This record gives sequence, C-alpha cells and structure tokens, in this order.
Amino acid sequence: MFISFAHPFYLVFFFSIPILIFLHFFGLKTLRGKSLKFANFEAIAKVKGIDLYSKNIYLLLLNILFVILLILALSGLTLHKEMEASSFSFVIAIDTSESMSAVDISPDRLSAAKETAINFVDSLPIESSVGIISFSGNSRIELAVSKNKQEIIYAIGNIRISDVQGTDVFDAVVNSIKLLQEEDNKAIILLSDGQINIGSVNEAITYARFNEALIHTIGIGSVEGGETSYGFSKLDEDSLKSLAYNTDAEYFNANSKEKLEDSFSQITAVTRRLGSINLGFYLIMVVIILFVLKQILWSMNKIGW
Repeated sequence: MFISFAHPFYLVFFFSIPILIFLHFFGLKTLRGKSLKFANFEAIAKVKGIDLYSKNIYLLLLNILFVILLILALSGLTLHKEMEASSFSFVIAIDTSESMSAVDISPDRLSAAKETAINFVDSLPIESSVGIISFSGNSRIELAVSKNKQEIIYAIGNIRISDVQGTDVFDAVVNSIKLLQEEDNKAIILLSDGQINIGSVNEAITYARFNEALIHTIGIGSVEGGETSYGFSKLDEDSLKSLAYNTDAEYFNANSKEKLEDSFSQITAVTRRLGSINLGFYLIMVVIILFVLKQILWSMNKIGW
C-alpha cells in the first residue's frame, strides 16, 4: 500500500502554514496589548468573544488542520492498495423505448431497470470498470467507462424515456463494445423488455461473438404485460435469452430480487489487483463537517451554553 499525488504542485501551499502561525500569534499579541488599557482583562476577552489564553491554541490547531486537509484534497491524494476488482469491464445498456413506460412492474419498467442497474453497480467490487448506454431507436452514451461508482450511479439515475421510436439492440451492442474496445474482458449487461423492432438480434450476436463480448440480459417486465401510452406491451424473453445464450452469457428475470442478487454474484468474476482511491472527496467532506462543528461550538460559547 502506498500513496501518490495527482497534482503535487499544490503541496507548495504547505509553506502557508508557518505564515498562518505567525499571523495568529501576531494578532494575539496585538489584541493583548490593546486589552492592557482596560482594568478588567477578563472583560475584554468576553467583549472580543474569545478566550485570550487556552482557546486560541485550539483555534490555531483547527485552522492548521483545515489547511492541511484542503491542500491534500487539491493535490489529489490517492491511496493505492491491492483490492478486489472484477476481471470484467462492463457496459450497462438500458432500454429507454416507449414500451419501458409500462407499469406492470412497480412503479414502471424503466424505474425498475434503473434500480436493478444501480444494485448491480453496488454489488461490484471497488475499482470495477463500468460504462453506461441508453438505447431506443438509436443508442446514446451516458457515461464512458469509469471506476467512480458515484459517477456511474448518477449517470444511471439521469436516464429518461427516449423520444426516438423503436428499440435497436444491434446499435446498442455495437456502441457498448466500442466503449469496451480497450478492455481485456468485455461484458454487456442489457436491461430491456425485449420488444426489439429495429436491428437484428442475430447481427448483434455475431458482432458480440466476433469481439469476444458477453451479453448478459435482464428481462424487465411481465409476460402478462402492461399498459403504455400506445397500447399493451409484454415481456419478450425469447430475444433476450437468445442474446445471452448465444454469447455464452446468462439471462435473468427482474421479477425476482432474490434471483437478481444471485445473478449479480454469478456475473461478477472477482480477482485481486492494485487499485487506487482518490481521497479528495472524503477530505473535503471532513473539512466541511469540522467547519460546521467549529461554528456550532463558537455560537454555543458566545451565548454561554
């Protein structure tokens, strides 16, 4: 395990800490000098809202801690260690055609697909690579391959029903594989109700096999069907099963959350490799929490709590 800095230039700001210490004691000396003009030294301390003795050193230490944490965050402090990561890189392809607005799965198919995709991302080990695509009559790259789970989940959450008519699974597979072209082990997680009416399933299978990519499919919907704005829509499992089985992958039905949880563990082949965690976000959160805590304690002290 070791650390590195993405932007080491910002470490130069550590030289500001001696300046901060000097200004602190210089200001304290000035304040004490002014307070000697008053008969009641303790009274002036209360007027200034500060304890001229012990509390100042704690204030200084807290401010130094703020500066250190901010400098480390700006410098891109990164922790490197061996960790579990999926041996596959994934693209999650989510069907956004009009049929995905059906409400046979609560609250609707698209919402269920997004929840399923987020659960899959959560189940992946840290440092796993995931890209996001939405598709209807054409496909749209929502996020290039990333290892940032927060970024991945945010991209999934922003997916909406498309205005483009149709469901073109071949275009979705082609663009998914393009996102994975630099990856060694490629896997697509395709979430759809199977209502494919543009592009050929066989062509998608051929293209995936040629590029050595697996297409795991998850059926979103019920065989009984549900109402949409244009009529009635049923889950077509045959096309989804064909995509999966002919690329040596697996088909799963989203109706059963227990089966889905099992499927996620089956899909994710885990290995161990050197990974990295950028600590910048966490350091900023610590600074914010400490700053709020400092203001609360200062306010309580002012009102005599």
